Amino acid sequence: MEDMGEPGKLVEIITYMDVPLYKAAAEGKIEEFDNCQGLNLESLKTPNYDNVLHVNLANSERTASAWSFKSRSTRNNRSDFVKKILGKCPLLLLQTNRKGQTPLHIAARYGRSTTVKLFIESRADGDIENLGMDELEAVREMLRLKDEESNTALHVAARYGHVGVVQAVLELEDPDFPYFVNKNHETPLYLAAKGGYRRSVTILLDKWQSTVHGGPYGRTALHAAVMSGDVETTKIILEKGDLTKETDENGHTPLHYAAHLGHNSIVEELLKKDVSAAYIGDKKWEMTPLLMAARQGYGRTVRKILFHCPACCEKVDKRGWNLLHFVAFRDNPLQLILSFFAIGDAELEYGSVKNLMDWKDTHGITPQQVYDACQGVASSENNQRKKVHLIVFL
Repeated sequence: MEDMGEPGKLVEIITYMDVPLYKAAAEGKIEEFDNCQGLNLESLKTPNYDNVLHVNLANSERTASAWSFKSRSTRNNRSDFVKKILGKCPLLLLQTNRKGQTPLHIAARYGRSTTVKLFIESRADGDIENLGMDELEAVREMLRLKDEESNTALHVAARYGHVGVVQAVLELEDPDFPYFVNKNHETPLYLAAKGGYRRSVTILLDKWQSTVHGGPYGRTALHAAVMSGDVETTKIILEKGDLTKETDENGHTPLHYAAHLGHNSIVEELLKKDVSAAYIGDKKWEMTPLLMAARQGYGRTVRKILFHCPACCEKVDKRGWNLLHFVAFRDNPLQLILSFFAIGDAELEYGSVKNLMDWKDTHGITPQQVYDACQGVASSENNQRKKVHLIVFL
């Protein structure tokens, strides 16, 4: 349809799909397309430039609930529709909409693994078992097509945790292919780890010989798993390699994030893998994970780090602040200290911990002085009493 407008003005071409054809595409009814003589499927598009396959796949969630109450043969109509449409016009497979998405991207978004396999078969001329080099390259070219955000179908499937699609794509992918990042600097592995999709993470790690785990801001897939709070995904990644000391652009290791967020089970797993990560300070303030946990007031996290690595309490930040300098800023530091050091716990009664009270920062200020200043002590008598309360547990 054309909007002619006034003479001399640009002509706007509006693309649309007739209502009967749109509904037939959405519901997977091939009869409507069989009955249209001279129909050009290649040019049949919505305003978003979605073709017939885009429309069918985007409506799969709406129709799936209805199909779930029907017979298997009815559900198979969905695959039959795709097969027959591709038979009429194979070029639809590589067409993109305004967002640069092919039908494969949409199938990956909704977890349509059977449809993904049909697309692969169509691109390979139906002979998956005996692919020649030309057919294999044609399939891989399709699998690596990127949308406007530089996402491939594998990126999309990994983001939404669709294991079947991830498997279907990787079956024909080169295990040495360095899967690139999208515009947000995310690899498929990073996206799967971020979402906590353990099976996808396992499959991706098993498939790739050279694992590409990068994410935004210099983070790794291990950072992503830790930040999502998923201890099982964290374990899977740790089993495949040691990323515990990998830092992002701010100098933060996965342990920094686990400590900052108070993910105690993850802190445990990271320290069991490599306790030396507890000694790494970040770029801006040289803060260790222990100091971050203390700043947040996570007593159990501090206790766990000290249990695995008691000497790391000697590490101070750029200002010379130790563990107790940060504790002194909390609203209830005495209760927090009690959570750090249970009475009678000999494993934490080390001189290096006890000596923190007298530790002076770069300006000669001790934790006790910070505590007194924050509490706004009115008299020397109260000051002395509070000082005794703070020290007695050390």
